[in-house]
Amino acid sequence: MDTTSLIGKELAAAINADTKQRAAARTEAGSAPRLALVIANDDPASAWYVKSLNRAAERNGIVCENVDLGVEATAEEIRAKLAELSADATVDAIMLQTPLPKGVGLDDVSLSIAAAKDVDGVSPLSLGLLASGLPGFPPATSEAVVELAKFHGIALEGRHVAVVGRSNVVGKPLTQLLLAENATVTVAHSRTRDLPAITSAADIVVAAVGRAGLITADHVREGAVVIDVGTNEDDNGNITGDVNAESVTGVAGALSPVPGGVGPVTTALLMRHVVQAAENANH
Repeated sequence: MDTTSLIGKELAAAINADTKQRAAARTEAGSAPRLALVIANDDPASAWYVKSLNRAAERNGIVCENVDLGVEATAEEIRAKLAELSADATVDAIMLQTPLPKGVGLDDVSLSIAAAKDVDGVSPLSLGLLASGLPGFPPATSEAVVELAKFHGIALEGRHVAVVGRSNVVGKPLTQLLLAENATVTVAHSRTRDLPAITSAADIVVAAVGRAGLITADHVREGAVVIDVGTNEDDNGNITGDVNAESVTGVAGALSPVPGGVGPVTTALLMRHVVQAAENANH
């Protein structure tokens, strides 16, 4: 069986083109959309991600400000800065970078981000809005899975989707987004017994558990769609997914590559969220 590659580049380009146009309209109206990236770590992976977000913002006509609180920042200091930025009318969007300093919980401090500016949907409030079907920003990675599937003509309504992973960043919010598309969702995780039996019964398998090569041909029924959200680093420093692509190719009907699948769509959606937040604040 030929396995279609669910590449995200074309979709990301289309999203970015729309975002850039809308950002330009906001700029012409008086103020460019402004994103504040709050950082309290010295993690190399986080630093790389911040640079990539800065470049993406620049390409889309978004002003991006890095707010570095230092690795010694306390929960109180982080909450205070997030509250200050939330109250600042010149800031349209806020993203809090992880990891956080030791002893600081994301759920705790992220509550200080105003929901209207929480463009990565990290706070419990944003997740609650999503679960309730109310307006808010979903985590961009989970949204990217749905948008990538739609772009490639993969029907979700009435389909059985197995989501492997239950994090607040991908698994749980993705479940809510899939339910909103009228999919039937099974959530599997590290304590699931006989994972292949669960995933091989699904029309679509989403791997978002953070374990390189976990999903193999044994986990996938012939012709199923497999979407890989994993971003793991191998021994050579290369990024690899949660799916053993070599094993699954020829069995799955479609597979998203890592890198190049969900990733570019995620970044594009984040930038779109920033512009949406600016539009909402100035409508």
